[in-house]
Amino acid sequence: MVNESGSETSAESVVVLNPVSGDGTHVDPVREQSAVRGYGVRETESAGDTASLTKEAIDAGATEILAAGGDGTVNGVVSGVVEADALDAVTVGVLPCGTGNDFAENVGISDIEQGFDAVETGERRRIDLGFADEAPFVNSCVGGLTAESSAETDPDLKDRFGSLAYVITTLKTIPSFDGIRMTVTLSDEADGPSVWSGSAIAVLIGNARRFPPGGSTAANVEDGRFDVTVVEGDGSMGLLETGTVERLFTQDTERTHRFRVPSLDVEVHADESAAFSLDGEVVERTALSVRARQQALDVAVGPGYDPDPAGAGK
Repeated sequence: MVNESGSETSAESVVVLNPVSGDGTHVDPVREQSAVRGYGVRETESAGDTASLTKEAIDAGATEILAAGGDGTVNGVVSGVVEADALDAVTVGVLPCGTGNDFAENVGISDIEQGFDAVETGERRRIDLGFADEAPFVNSCVGGLTAESSAETDPDLKDRFGSLAYVITTLKTIPSFDGIRMTVTLSDEADGPSVWSGSAIAVLIGNARRFPPGGSTAANVEDGRFDVTVVEGDGSMGLLETGTVERLFTQDTERTHRFRVPSLDVEVHADESAAFSLDGEVVERTALSVRARQQALDVAVGPGYDPDPAGAGK
């Protein structure tokens, strides 16, 4: 089979390539490695292509799909796998080609060659998959205040904070932010539900990542639980009291509330909806139900993958 880009498409192993991820220098290396190793290539042309190309490849018989791009590309591939109802039949691989590559780092993949090697000779692990309503996410769901566009977000900030960088960038450009009134209901089979209600800058829901004040951001992604951080804030004076905007997300204060739960519901008490970033893909909601499906996704991981990172459960 030959796809629209002229590349032969393998029936079993397919690379879904986002040519505009990162700085674009990955395109030729990915094409070359795919040709040498016998992988088919399907290239995205517009937003939304990733999921549909993934589903098409699965319908054509693919059992290994490699996401060549950033976290948004990984999210699109996983969405396609979910849409194809193929979570039990497909392995997802990651070729890190974006700016931050948070998910790739958290599953031990540091470069393109290592991503290919992981699919061919590496370990396979079944990891948790998050769902925000019906939409899947693998790395994180960041809710609250999100930048309208990534164009104004510094690449170095994205390297450090991933999709959270958009929240930080937006806060820095707003002279006064009153926070978003919300109620977060957190469910736990052992202890029962608990409720946090107040004015928040953001609610940070980590699946493969967490949001600690320091150290590793990798989370235990096989335990069926989210690492949740609510950052409380009620106006520009509140921001000044805690110092710079970045310190709100890098230091534990009385404004930082942390939980580890398998599910939660977020209700926004405002006239307008709030933004929620699912692995960098933004949706607008006034309410969101978030659930973890334990060990639902088969992923090819790298040698640096740690299923239980030190301190992730603390």
